[in-house]
Amino acid sequence: MLFILLLVFIGITLLQLVYYVFIFGRFSFAKKQNITPKKLPISIIICAKNEEENIKKYFPTIVSQNYPDYEIVLIDDASSDETLELFESYEKQYANVKLVKVQNNEAFWGNKKFALTLGIKAAKNEYLVFTDADCYPVSTDWLLQISSQFTKEKTIVLGYGAYEKVKNSFVNKIIRFDALLTATQYFSWTKLGKPYMGIGRNLAYKKSEFFNVRGFMDHMKVRAGDDDLFINQAATSSNTEILFSADSFTYTEAKTRFKDWIQQKRRNTATAHFYKGFDKFQLGIFLFSQVSFFLLAIVLLIFQYQWIVIISIVVFRYLFTWITLGYAAAKLKEKDVLYWYPLIELIVIFTQLNVFVKNIISKPIHWK
Repeated sequence: MLFILLLVFIGITLLQLVYYVFIFGRFSFAKKQNITPKKLPISIIICAKNEEENIKKYFPTIVSQNYPDYEIVLIDDASSDETLELFESYEKQYANVKLVKVQNNEAFWGNKKFALTLGIKAAKNEYLVFTDADCYPVSTDWLLQISSQFTKEKTIVLGYGAYEKVKNSFVNKIIRFDALLTATQYFSWTKLGKPYMGIGRNLAYKKSEFFNVRGFMDHMKVRAGDDDLFINQAATSSNTEILFSADSFTYTEAKTRFKDWIQQKRRNTATAHFYKGFDKFQLGIFLFSQVSFFLLAIVLLIFQYQWIVIISIVVFRYLFTWITLGYAAAKLKEKDVLYWYPLIELIVIFTQLNVFVKNIISKPIHWK
């Protein structure tokens, strides 16, 4: 029996090798991107619900972009604070700001996708860039970076939405490691011709792509997924590009409590159930391989069966995963999270398993 477990353990390790080196390596070991701005007319779309304080802090980073031709479509989704009043003042102050007011609709009440649809229809430009009200671009050249990746064929651009660093916060390192691993996954699969998700904090596509798939209609009743479910449906091997230059990142504040991050993660991962079959399969197999590797290693070491072989395999596994994620972390400016890598990885893996089980039992709370 232990011999069979050893063989399975070796097989799981080889599966991990395939994922980390041959799949994730497509992004981790990729060359630096060429940035040749095209200065296409762009519409930035920001949907907000009760985001008064964040808007005051971050709107200046949006309106000060070093870009010759862009408008900002601000969508107020029936806010109960001063969000609408702020947006109205910005529309009066800036010629390139357009306001979309969303009233509660009985058929789509509390659905961000309905609000975004109205904003997309109101946008005058074909090229759309999305971010959230609680986010800000790291550079005034954010739009220049995004425009550089659009071509005649590439009409969807997936960017990196990072979290701000907080000194002496272990929870912050966990959250940023999880973001690093997630980005490494969807960037890598995109480079392999299998794009399956994007992050709404930093996402761009042509308006025609939105209407080609009837917008959000096929998943309008799913409260989340205005970013990843749309990309899962609209993205193909030929129309999607990634963007990972340092000046293209957006940042947002991370949760400060582990419990709050769990709730956020539940909302973010609940939509995976609606992905295409292959995407659900590859994500499921990866999580299975992550959990199984550690469980099998623990069992075999408890029984001290071929413990030298087991430890050697564990060291080998950490070697190739650490190298792969190290290169990815360098690209995404997240190298400091890898100092705690073995412990953080364990926490993230079993958190993902916990979130998966909880989402089966009960639905997470979404945009209201």
